[in-house]
Amino acid sequence: MKRSLLGFVLLISLFNFSFAQAPKAAPAANGPAVAQPAAGKQAAYEVPIVTKTLANGLEVIVLQDSTVPLVTVELAVRNGSFTEPPELNGLSHLFEHMFFKPNEAILLAQCENASRTFADRCGDVMRLKSQIGDVSYLRNLGNMGITYNGSTREEVVNYYYTTTSRYFPTALRVINDSVRFPQFSKSDLEDEKKVVIGEIDRNEANPFYYLNKELNDRLFYKYPTRKNPLGTRETVSSATPEMMRLIQSRYYVPNNSALIVTGDVKADEVFDQVDKVMGSWERRPTDPFKEFPLVEHPPLPKSQGVIMTQPIENVFVEIGWHGPSIGKDDKSTYAADVFSYIVTQPDSKLQRDIVDTGLASAVGVGYYTQRNVGPISVVMVTTPDKVKAATKAVYDEINQWASPNYFSDEELEASKATLQSRDLFEREETSEYTHTLGFWWSSTGIDYYRGYQKNLNATTRADINRYITTYILGKPHVGLAMMSDDAKTASKLTEDDLIGK
Repeated sequence: MKRSLLGFVLLISLFNFSFAQAPKAAPAANGPAVAQPAAGKQAAYEVPIVTKTLANGLEVIVLQDSTVPLVTVELAVRNGSFTEPPELNGLSHLFEHMFFKPNEAILLAQCENASRTFADRCGDVMRLKSQIGDVSYLRNLGNMGITYNGSTREEVVNYYYTTTSRYFPTALRVINDSVRFPQFSKSDLEDEKKVVIGEIDRNEANPFYYLNKELNDRLFYKYPTRKNPLGTRETVSSATPEMMRLIQSRYYVPNNSALIVTGDVKADEVFDQVDKVMGSWERRPTDPFKEFPLVEHPPLPKSQGVIMTQPIENVFVEIGWHGPSIGKDDKSTYAADVFSYIVTQPDSKLQRDIVDTGLASAVGVGYYTQRNVGPISVVMVTTPDKVKAATKAVYDEINQWASPNYFSDEELEASKATLQSRDLFEREETSEYTHTLGFWWSSTGIDYYRGYQKNLNATTRADINRYITTYILGKPHVGLAMMSDDAKTASKLTEDDLIGK
């Protein structure tokens, strides 16, 4: 699933990296916890989104919710680390930062105000006036009370603005002018390089960053940069405006983008306004993923065990496999979500055998939905004196996953019902749900998401068994343990233990 490789909050931030700029306004307070529904079948429902594809290929997705007079406008682009060879690694993330820097529309406004400071730069931008149009909307920016941000993941980069409904046209224009008329000035680029390198520094100061990176580097050993949105100091520091233009020309085109609008709006009015503002955005002659196809991550030739040392108190164990890819085995992606939710519930057999017995303080299972090979993970938190026994117990559990009685029919139906309820709850905060829509659109396509609940509810025990036997049981995998130097000596854990031998 999108938001969590795990079923427990403790480890969510470790394995679902999404590199974003600091929020520009304080986030809303979290809502109450979701009540767990009773077991039993529920009728499938559909998210009431309305879509339209403009003539230039831009997909417009609208989810109306007039509960409060707010609107969120998001541009989602199929970009991210899955498009990045080593020489471009991290530049999707850097591009995200540059999106919010001054664009040509701002320079045009300054030129129209006859600012002498910008007079020597006005020639080129004045020639863009017919394309940019009236820039008087910029006067509204200070009155919008707007929240805006962006984030970069493996398979999507998104940019969003949340404001009151009356300012929807302004937010739309801001996004339009930012994506179509960026400046990419050298001084702005140098400033944002420092910010992004600062993010790299902060991540590398966290011991758990290395666990996630090690797993991805080993699972996707031939093309590790395609799973690393953060990038490296070397690639970020050597980026040039020309490289930003290269990314723009390949991926920042209408036929590789979606505009998602949620909140207090009407779909027909949104479609009309978006067409007027962004309908002239020139499409790319070819699909970028046909010209620059995704890499094929080769399967693991054999299982690997690795013990990593970091100055931490507990022991973290993670086991990873190659999972299903959207477009190649969609059915298994639904089964993966349902099964992951079954085994992360407090009363599941996995939790009773591993956590309730005291072998570990937490254990979780997850699948991360991706078009270009989604990873499957089992993660456990334990102590040095118990890690050897706990790791063996986890592999014993895994070997039982396809057995007929590992979970009950009631657990299966309850998992489906809870996943549906969770989606309904998340929709209560449409500003956040906008990002969920952007993620699914980019990695799976909106048609996959339209049928998600229906296909989830249709998942059977046989589907889950097929998923487990196809991707997990007996398949090459990576087993990692992270602990202190002293714990490594005391635990007597071996690399063979970590791969279940």
